[in-house]
Formats: sequence, C-alpha cells, structure tokens
Amino acid sequence: MKQENAGLYIHIPFCLSKCGYCSFYSVGSVYLVPEYIAALKKEIKQYRGKFTSFDTIYFGGGTPSLLTPKQLIEILTSIYEYFNIDADAEITMEANPGDICSEYLSNLREIGFNRLNIGAQSFSDKILKLLGRRHSAREAIASIDASRKAGFHNLGIDLIYGVHGLGIKSWEKTLQQAVSFALEHISCYQLSLDEKTPLYKEYNSAGWSLPDERTELKFFLTTDEELTKNGYIHYEVSNFARKEKFKSRHNQKYWQHTPYLGLGPAANSFLNNKRWWNRTSVKDYIKEIASGKIPVENSEKLSAEELQLETLFLGLRTQAGINLKKFKARFGVDLPLARKSMIDALVINNLVELKDGFLRPTVRGMAVADSLALI
Repeated sequence: MKQENAGLYIHIPFCLSKCGYCSFYSVGSVYLVPEYIAALKKEIKQYRGKFTSFDTIYFGGGTPSLLTPKQLIEILTSIYEYFNIDADAEITMEANPGDICSEYLSNLREIGFNRLNIGAQSFSDKILKLLGRRHSAREAIASIDASRKAGFHNLGIDLIYGVHGLGIKSWEKTLQQAVSFALEHISCYQLSLDEKTPLYKEYNSAGWSLPDERTELKFFLTTDEELTKNGYIHYEVSNFARKEKFKSRHNQKYWQHTPYLGLGPAANSFLNNKRWWNRTSVKDYIKEIASGKIPVENSEKLSAEELQLETLFLGLRTQAGINLKKFKARFGVDLPLARKSMIDALVINNLVELKDGFLRPTVRGMAVADSLALI
C-alpha cells in the first residue's frame, strides 16, 4: 500500500523567556542553538528513506523565530538533501511578534516559508503581561502588517481566552480586531494551567480561578459566532480558516492519523500505527545523537481498539467528523448500530448529527469534544 504524504515537524526548543502558562518543552536560553542545529541535521539523516515524502514542514517551539535566516537555511538544506519534499509543500513558521521585522520576514519568504503563524495571544498589554509574553500589543499588530508587506498570503495568529480579567465583551472586541486584519487562519485556545507553570502558582496565590463550565461554553460559542458570521470555517475545536485552502494542512495530519515525523527534543512521530517520542532534554538529545544513537525515549504500537478510540476522539474534534463507511471498513464496526442508544442521546441533546454517512459534532458538541469519544 502506498504511504501517504507525511508531515514534518521541527521542534525549536529555545525561548528568550518562558511564558507563564507554557507547559511545552523549551529552555530559556539560546547558547546551545549551534550544537542543537548540528544534532538536528544528524537526526534528519537518521530518518532518510523511512518516509516516502513530505508535503508539510512545520517549525514549532519554543520560539523558532529566534533562529537567524542562515540557521534556518542550514536546517532546510539538510531537509531537502535527505527527504523528498513536494513542490507545493506547506512550510510554516511559528513566530513571536517581538522577534520579527520586515527584513527578517522578507528573508523567510526568500528561504521558502509560505505560511506564518504569529503568537499574538492578545491585543491587550494587560493580558500579555499577565501571560508573561515579552511582546506588546503594538508589536503584535505591527507584526501582522509587516508580514503582509513581506508577501505572506497565508497568515494566522493564536489567541487565548479565559484569562483572568478578560470578560466576554473584551473577548468579542479581540475577535473583531482579529477579523479586521482579514487573516487566513485564527486559532483560539482556552487557557489551561499546568501545576508546574508560574501562572498556575500566580493564580493560586491571588485566589483566581479558571472560568467555570458555563462561562467556558459562553466563550466558546461567542468565538464560533463571531468568526463564522465573518466567513470563517470552524473546522476544528480551536481552529478557524477563512477558506478551505487555508486550513492547516500540517495540523490536519495529527487529527487524521496521517504519518508524521517529529524531530528535536520531546517531538512525537507516527507511522504504521506506531507512535514514538524523543527525549525531553536538549542536552540529552545532543548527547544521544553525538554517540550515534536515535534520541527516542519510548514508543508504543497502537492496537486496533486504541486506534478506534483515537479516531473517534480526534474525528469528533473536527467539523468533518467521522466517515462511517471508512470507519466500518477500517475497524469492522457499524458505529450507528453498535452505539445506537448513546448516539441517539447525543443527537437529541444537539451534540452530534448523523447526516450523509457522517457522524459530526455540532458546535455545542465541539465544546465538549473530549467527552464525545466515550460513545
């Protein structure tokens, strides 16, 4: 069977400072960047021939925009040397508004990046300060304008809601401001706090709490209403695209069990029902590769039952939903028949719909998507 085009994720685990809410792996220093790039190039070579081809490349982090154009060229040169990359590949860079200027953005376009995702998070200096972001609201807006002038026509931003001091009305204004930029993609995330993060400790000491379920739902439905009425497609729980072609091709691979390769510390990969992940330490990662080893920390082979559950969990987070014919062909399960009483109850409660051979979440269903897979 011909292998599907895979997605390639490059983790850049460096930040100038850690945001208060961030639980992704990164280090608040850049002194190891040269050693890391040398190790990354060796890891790229280790996977030569393991994947047929890639049609998406995604630089995430951490803060990929800390890398210089020269360093990015070095990584991309190695990628193109050892992997087959489609001519029309989607090549994305995550960027911090505080890092990017017109010259840097023009260099990104020349290097080959055709999609940019800016971590704006908010247009309020007060909220940005609380979140521990190192850029200002003015810089967030300026970065969008500069990206347009540099020729980025596939531009997205990340926004966070549910932050202390950010009410529904303020959030509506944030969304309206985002819409005014005619962005191709908008991701809106509910703030969640890991116990190990500084912001979790700040919330605890101040006696603050995250929104209750009712308020969470109101934020979610407000987001959906504000963006869909302005022409955006709500294609995944947290993601909105202005047109079909602007849906993140890379992120959809995670939701559809398409093969993907993650390189760098803490990066995850998936191929032939097997998932594996790298060591969560830059120093250990560099050390392992220097000794000629593949820096994998662990792996798991997913059973048919586990794949079935993940297919439900991931599919019911998306507007596309579950293709029932394909689901039955893959797992031998007639879902509407096997889970009839549960699905009927979800339909009655307006959480899912059965239509045209698909089981799809409604907007309210998307709001509780994590529990829908329990059908």
